[in-house]
Amino acid sequence: MSPDAGEGGPPTVRVEHDLERRRATVTIDRPGVLNALDRPTLLGLREAFTEIAADHRVGVAVLTGAGERAFSTGADLAEQEAFLRRPNDYHAWMGTFIDAIDSIRDCPKPTIARLNGIVVGGGNELNLACDLAVAADDIHVRQIGPSRGSVPAGGASQWLPITIGDRRAREMLFLNRPIPAAQALEWGLVNRVVPRADLDAAVDDLSRELLAKLPETIRATKAQVQFWKDLAWGLTIRHAREWLTIHAGSAEVAEGLDSFREKRAPAYDALRDGLVETGTATIARRCASCGRATTAPDAAFCAYCGAALTSL
Repeated sequence: MSPDAGEGGPPTVRVEHDLERRRATVTIDRPGVLNALDRPTLLGLREAFTEIAADHRVGVAVLTGAGERAFSTGADLAEQEAFLRRPNDYHAWMGTFIDAIDSIRDCPKPTIARLNGIVVGGGNELNLACDLAVAADDIHVRQIGPSRGSVPAGGASQWLPITIGDRRAREMLFLNRPIPAAQALEWGLVNRVVPRADLDAAVDDLSRELLAKLPETIRATKAQVQFWKDLAWGLTIRHAREWLTIHAGSAEVAEGLDSFREKRAPAYDALRDGLVETGTATIARRCASCGRATTAPDAAFCAYCGAALTSL
């Protein structure tokens, strides 16, 4: 199996079959960028899980990331920057992300997330799409969207309330604090936390238990258990895709990406000031003479006092 590498480059998703143990392991193979999800990787995930779904030799699927630093840190921000100029192109990207999530969520085989490193944003949505999760004890899980300009609606806003409870979900989604592995276990975000050296043994143990079940019955059981996740997903994801597309070229997204690249906090106060002054969350260009703000990016002079606009 050779999932789409895109652009003629090396595959960014690897699939290994252990037919003796009736298991397939899918690895996101972009350790240099913390296993971030670009479009070729999402296509690779979709292809991998679609083929696993149809392969009767496979009884359990495992999803993990290459290296030890990250399981996945979500969307590739370098790729996302292109949508600032062409926001409607985001619609197609989000469709690919949805397809990848659906291929995991709809896989008729039990799926295990092997959390070998940090789990951030869309990476946690991959985790939530899996049935079970085993984490190394030195990792953390984090949602980051509201701090950087993206509604976490690719599974997190829909499934965290079901998985860990409403108040804990709001804490993760609103505050964006890292959740250490031990806390993730206490909250029910993962099933097991083990020392890193024992991660594979814990995955093996769960796999053996899952394979000691009747295949058609566990498939039907999974379909029944999916009801609430299916309901939340089906009622929200189409609207989420539209809103995220419309917002992809916004000042909030631009500032989120700029601040990440520059390794600083976003200018939250400036965006809020823009909302107060202009009705839009934007970082306004401000006249150095009279202090009034304008959002016109190409204005050379202040509309209020006529002075040259030379500062932000």
